Amino acid sequence: MSPRPNHTHDPKARSWVASANLAGSDFPIQNLPCGAFVNGEDGCAALGVAIGDQVLDLRAAIGLGLLDGLDEVTREACCEEQWNSMMGLGAARWSAVRHAVFALLAEGAMRQEETERCLLPRSEVRMVLPAEIGDYTDFYASLHHATNVGALFRPENPLLPNYKWVPIGYHGRASSIVVSDAEVRRPHGQLKPPDAKEPRFAPSKRLDYELEVGAFVGVGNERGESVPIAEAAGHLFGLCLLNDWSARDVQAWEYQPLGPFLAKNFATTISPWIVTAEALAPYRVAAYARAEGDPRPLDYLRDAEDAARGSFDVTVEAWLRTSQMRQAGSDFQRLSRGNLREMYWTFAQMLAHHSSNGCNLRPGDLLGSGTISGAEKDSAGCLLELTRGGLAPIELADGSRRSFLEDGDEVVLRAWCEREGAARVGFGECRGVVLPAR
Repeated sequence: MSPRPNHTHDPKARSWVASANLAGSDFPIQNLPCGAFVNGEDGCAALGVAIGDQVLDLRAAIGLGLLDGLDEVTREACCEEQWNSMMGLGAARWSAVRHAVFALLAEGAMRQEETERCLLPRSEVRMVLPAEIGDYTDFYASLHHATNVGALFRPENPLLPNYKWVPIGYHGRASSIVVSDAEVRRPHGQLKPPDAKEPRFAPSKRLDYELEVGAFVGVGNERGESVPIAEAAGHLFGLCLLNDWSARDVQAWEYQPLGPFLAKNFATTISPWIVTAEALAPYRVAAYARAEGDPRPLDYLRDAEDAARGSFDVTVEAWLRTSQMRQAGSDFQRLSRGNLREMYWTFAQMLAHHSSNGCNLRPGDLLGSGTISGAEKDSAGCLLELTRGGLAPIELADGSRRSFLEDGDEVVLRAWCEREGAARVGFGECRGVVLPAR
């Protein structure tokens, strides 16, 4: 069962942290996303909750007795350096932490002065990966993206026969997942242009981003057991932004017959804040409406609750700033805007399918949505689509053009949820600058 809205989502609720109440804030009191940060030179991380332009240090709050209402196991999990232990405790304890933090930060809270001692400016801490990511699977859940990319290579038959039957994914590389602002260096790989007799090893010339959302697994499952679709939503801890950097020329040569490998495992960037499943309760929407004639999902992927509330109304955007734009003091230029609700498969279906053969998912495992693209041209979530494989370069505001990313280019992904009767909540940013190949 997915979380339902409660008093922590009240759009009239305000925090005594003034910056949380500003219009357009990503982190109002209705959000309370989870992250991990380092403050000082000892290198030790702590768990934090974002509120406005501040971070609430959970370890410090527990040290002052501000969270004594939580049970001992939950308090111990709050004092660790990453969220894995908390993720494994289940939805009831996740909710208990959210509600306790909400009570501390809400306007009129009884222990405001003590809580202020646990706040740190977000600008003064260094964010690190919020969880130890043991495994990472990237899906291919956008029908529009799959169709657009397929049409570049198979104009007569863009979608492969299995696409509408099974959530397609590949096993990514967890060790190269980095948090926002980490460097992204242009990779080397085997390249073979169509007119070349043999491949050569060189830096990628067709580097791309992919605008995605990642879902963190909370409670896992034992090896040999599966997670029923009706229970899958309860295994999702929360969502983040994800940029699946892709070397398209490396990918074109290596992907047959087993799919992506070195073209994608050199770097994957995620945003530092996890917007919890409970925080997203007001923005759940019906799953993608399948066209007449599309196959009905098989029984293990079909659930009435998931069909009614399995998707999320999350607006996602990709922005670009070249090194020349940065030197000139120019702002980012938006490349695309899409919405997570356009995905053909829900995260619950992805998780249920992933575990259906007995694969054991663990707390902190990451599931990528795949590139988020919509039906409109400006909703395409990567340059491969936006430029039709490089044949139609994008004109930038400073007069330059881009078919694929060049050294010095900075890509920022942003996302938020908003609807009438609910507060706006954001995801922060997922940022990376392309550095030259070594």
